[in-house]
Amino acid sequence: MIDITSLKFDEKGLIPAIVVDDETDKVLTLAYMNAESLAISMEKKLTCFYSRSRQELWLKGETSGNYQHIVSITADCDGDALVVRVNKDGPACHLGTDSCFHNLLFGEETDEFKLESLYQLLLGRKKELPEGSYTTYLFQKGLDKILKKVGEETTEVIIAAKAEDKAETVYEIADLTYHVLVLMAQAGITVEDIRNELASRHVIDHKVKQEKMT
Repeated sequence: MIDITSLKFDEKGLIPAIVVDDETDKVLTLAYMNAESLAISMEKKLTCFYSRSRQELWLKGETSGNYQHIVSITADCDGDALVVRVNKDGPACHLGTDSCFHNLLFGEETDEFKLESLYQLLLGRKKELPEGSYTTYLFQKGLDKILKKVGEETTEVIIAAKAEDKAETVYEIADLTYHVLVLMAQAGITVEDIRNELASRHVIDHKVKQEKMT
């Protein structure tokens, strides 16, 4: 096991830290540490970084509550980069996504990526409210209008599925998914929140709610 003094910090006293989800191996973010923030991270077992823009230390989660509990910190062969494996309490990105890495540059998108990309687009619409956008219209009308559309689209899915019309059912499910994502953006619910909830249901057959279904 090495110590901090053996690491190679750059001319500004910083070292890059790649944060990885210990459960999924997903890269969450790339941040920077100096000797002080690294020492704090090791002491508290929580990620503490150095903000290059603000030029100050910041403990991840101190404001948002999305703490990252450190499992291990490993230096590369040259001692000039770190991999920090964590268990996180919430989204890693300030935009509310599981990971900061969601803008595809090269390669094929997965369905999961596309869903999160749409969610990010909706968050952008909510913030900027561009004129002429249907999404802007929904956000401006507010929760009641969004809920009304979710209800309408749910009914459309049921009608299409009952008619055993696959193409129409796919179309209506896509509409419903879009409006549910708008609802999520309105309510501050992230894709990661839903993913975590689904992942927790490995004992779903034992839930009382399921047992009462007929």
